[in-house]
Amino acid sequence: MKIRRLLIAIALLASATAAGAADSGPVAAPPAAASPPTVTAAFRYNEGEAFARQQHWKFAESAYDDATKIKADFPEAWNGLGHARKMQNKFPEALAAYQEALRLRPAFPQALEYLGETYVAMGRMDDARGTLTTLKPLDAGLADKLAQAIDGQKPNAAW
Repeated sequence: MKIRRLLIAIALLASATAAGAADSGPVAAPPAAASPPTVTAAFRYNEGEAFARQQHWKFAESAYDDATKIKADFPEAWNGLGHARKMQNKFPEALAAYQEALRLRPAFPQALEYLGETYVAMGRMDDARGTLTTLKPLDAGLADKLAQAIDGQKPNAAW
């Protein structure tokens, strides 16, 4: 009911304005509509990061996926996409995203650590250990985190 009243009020205001304008001479053309802002890969990546901090994994996945479509050579977005998928137990899809991140940046410690955790979640312990070997010289802290996951000291829910 309120919406109907609002629409009637808007229609009355528009007709009154048009009537007043007819008496005052020519009216300038309305300004051209501004073009919508361009959505960048960085913008969607940052949205993905915000959703990930809130653990809204489906929204994070969508934002990261958009970022990779806008800019295919964006390893951080591929890594975020992998993480969002891992957190939803979409392990094969997560692996594909991490592998793309690592193709773009082979020495990417966070992607390696997440890749290793995904292997652990899938029960692919030999692959997880191989990833740990690659990660150790790059980042001792992340290597320790992956080693704990391999040793069974870190439950999936804590990822």
